Amino acid sequence: MMKRIYLAVLLACTALTAGAQTPGFPGGFGPRQNQENESKPFTLKNGDVTMVVDAGRGGKIMSLKYQDKEVLSQSRFPESFGSTFWTSPQKEWNWPPVQEFDKGDYTVERQDEGRLTISSPVSQRLGMSVGKDIVADKGNGSFVISYSIKNEGSEARRVAPWEISRVTNGDGIIFFEPVDSIWPAGLMNFEAANGAAWYKTDEAQQNRKVNADGRGWLAYYADGMLLVKLFPDLKADEPAPGEAEVQVYVNRGKSYIELESQGAYTLLQPGEKLSWNVRWYLLPAPDSSKEALLKQVKGLIH
Repeated sequence: MMKRIYLAVLLACTALTAGAQTPGFPGGFGPRQNQENESKPFTLKNGDVTMVVDAGRGGKIMSLKYQDKEVLSQSRFPESFGSTFWTSPQKEWNWPPVQEFDKGDYTVERQDEGRLTISSPVSQRLGMSVGKDIVADKGNGSFVISYSIKNEGSEARRVAPWEISRVTNGDGIIFFEPVDSIWPAGLMNFEAANGAAWYKTDEAQQNRKVNADGRGWLAYYADGMLLVKLFPDLKADEPAPGEAEVQVYVNRGKSYIELESQGAYTLLQPGEKLSWNVRWYLLPAPDSSKEALLKQVKGLIH
């Protein structure tokens, strides 16, 4: 992530922006922070789990709660809250995120009980648009998010889908099953146990990011709650160049962590669209041992 310069500028401006927040919503800094769109929140419920999506602020998932327990970061700094969706590889747009996808005013295509379908403006720079179809699966308490990327241009383009969910860097654990190594080696202290890799959240004065070929899932445990994401398992050669199926980004200090997953790098002809599904579970985890957490995840997969 090319965030170091951006965050340095942000910290210098904190005193100027703190009074311009929109009450009740993270990132509500007004036009100074490219949040000029009006908030358009929609609430989806599935049993004890509530999801809030803001169509006016990049179609972000702003909140995910089990009863009153929030799992997503509610930070008020830009690029540090909620869950967003980008195109991959990042080298095609570098930083900051593409305005139309990350902060644009999404069009609501469908909205009814347990379902929300929204679409982004077309990115003039990339010649693409994205869509999000979110459905509450009443059968198992999960939310299924069907992301899409459409080639709106006149030439064929390769692209991959990329979901980025921010959680707090508190007393938590991130774990998944790597196929082989996690790279760069030694950057984050992952422990191997029970066939999975486990990272206990910590604090450092630099931004860190690791990559791995996973097995189609990524999990986060904190405060008695377990967030599990299931997505298509990629072969080693399917991610976009320089990217990976599973990525974990830890921002400096004790601020926030990004849980990231990507889909296959796909050739889209003009007018073609790819689809990519991610299933989210948020549920209590009464036993925080590695054995119990992994068993709980495996129960959802199988």
